[in-house]
Amino acid sequence: MSAAAPLRIGVVGWGAIGRVVGTALAGGEVPGAELTRVIDNRPRPEAPAPQCPIAEALEVCDLVVEAAGQGFVREWGARILASGTDLLVASTGALTDEALAAELHAAGPGRVYFTGGAVGGLDLLQAARTMGELTEVRLTTTKLPATLEQPWMDAGLLERMRTADRPVEVMCGTAREVPARFPRSTNVAASVALAVGDADKVEVRVVADPAAVLTRHVVEAAGPHGHYRFEVNHAPDPGNPATSQVVPHAVLRGIGALTGRKGQIL
Repeated sequence: MSAAAPLRIGVVGWGAIGRVVGTALAGGEVPGAELTRVIDNRPRPEAPAPQCPIAEALEVCDLVVEAAGQGFVREWGARILASGTDLLVASTGALTDEALAAELHAAGPGRVYFTGGAVGGLDLLQAARTMGELTEVRLTTTKLPATLEQPWMDAGLLERMRTADRPVEVMCGTAREVPARFPRSTNVAASVALAVGDADKVEVRVVADPAAVLTRHVVEAAGPHGHYRFEVNHAPDPGNPATSQVVPHAVLRGIGALTGRKGQIL
């Protein structure tokens, strides 16, 4: 029996996530997968695969890995799936837009996948909700103040964040509201919402802490069959502190699951 053809992958975005994912694929670190194209809005002569526009990549790729931000998902998500190419979304914050989420789920014949990124326990939350509705779900995300600054913040809030010597609560809202206000640094909130099945049920606190050498995510949930608490503390990416170093490796794990790599926890 001949070996199956490798999964041909296009990586969109050659930044903190895409560069690690693409380099690992090019180095053969995920058996059964190969880096076929790189899609980025800036020239990337160092990339280990040909660079091309997304429309061209759809002609030669089986899977597109999005590592370019929520805007790309909104603009291209449904079109990628309609072309028959599968899509792995890292910027899950885009899916808190109900209309976009419905559009992606209805599109095809390509299939859409999501990565949990920098948080764990999502598989358990998905299992728990099948036994009965989760009654409480809370996420507290704590990061360095500079990684949380946003254009909509007023001068008073920015001053409190920049001069803080202790944790400062920056925003409290639902998992539908928070990712829209922090599009590059709160995809974890959207991932928890996807696992729970209701973005409005997840209460999210965003905290700026000048002592947050590690990025912290604490998920707490309760339902008729149990109580759950998950805490993760990640080293931020040196080049992009808004992203945890583990995120591209979560993406690579997802690709490995799609290629049928043995021994994976699904």
